[in-house]
Amino acid sequence: MLQPEDVGQRVVVRRIVGIRAGRPRFSDALGELTELSESHLTLVTAQGRLRVPRSEIHRARRVPPSRRPAAAAVAALEHAADAAWPAPTRARLGDWLLRSADGWTGRANSALPVGDPDRPLPAAIDAVQHWYADLGRPALINTPLPLAAPIGAELDARDWRGGPPVLVQTAPLAALLAALPPARPDTADAPPVELTAAPSTDWLAVAANRKGDLPAAARQVLTAVPQIRFAQVRVAGRLVAIGRGTVTGAGRWLGLSLIEVAPEARRRGLARQVVRALADWGTAVGATNAFLQVEQGNAEAVPLYRALGFTTHHTYRTRTAPAD
Repeated sequence: MLQPEDVGQRVVVRRIVGIRAGRPRFSDALGELTELSESHLTLVTAQGRLRVPRSEIHRARRVPPSRRPAAAAVAALEHAADAAWPAPTRARLGDWLLRSADGWTGRANSALPVGDPDRPLPAAIDAVQHWYADLGRPALINTPLPLAAPIGAELDARDWRGGPPVLVQTAPLAALLAALPPARPDTADAPPVELTAAPSTDWLAVAANRKGDLPAAARQVLTAVPQIRFAQVRVAGRLVAIGRGTVTGAGRWLGLSLIEVAPEARRRGLARQVVRALADWGTAVGATNAFLQVEQGNAEAVPLYRALGFTTHHTYRTRTAPAD
């Protein structure tokens, strides 16, 4: 039988679904285990969420992860994510992207080494370092894995530091909406989610509290996306929850970011309501899948997104050049 440490892993469950001629009939379900309690377990499968009572389980076990995503799929999602978080200062090194935003966030201030840099790998890394040195910024490279594993090995040899693993997670929008509670009427316990095309002053203040002061470059990162919505929830006039949604990648990907709830307003389902509003908007403008990026060690956010059906597409680490 499965154990608590199996939550978050890919498992197969054989269920008893009936009796025929005095013999049990079985059905197998394959998916990511998102909940394991004394009475039941919950899987996220390709068809959606499945809750299985323990009394129906004949056998359950962990299985190896599904095959790695194709390099083209990782590259496409990384480019959609770049378009959703657009650094104002940009250059190209062959297919690689060089990005800077006055040091605001690692994503907007790192090279994205996807594709051919048009030169040998050691020379490409040297060129990245020179470009950031000319800007007076430390050199950072995001390494999507496993796509950028050879680059990671070269950076290891050069003693580049590695940041914490970041999970790039995805979910079909139809499955995400099925997992979310329906939009609720305006009540004291469930105030409405307002979507705007530009962030309010207090929305930006909440973002700054989480991400640090917002230079002019940060405001461009946050707002310079053609299809974008800023979610906000107010109680008695005070902003208690925010979120940001973008649609990029030929209109296919809804990017979710800055989902934040004030400490005194947590455990009321507001984060789910914010995600619901952004997912409804994304669907209305033609997006079919959602993605987000979350540090692997984020003990609050990772379980929430897992419960909503997000699974890890790939990971990345931000690598920093050693100081001279």
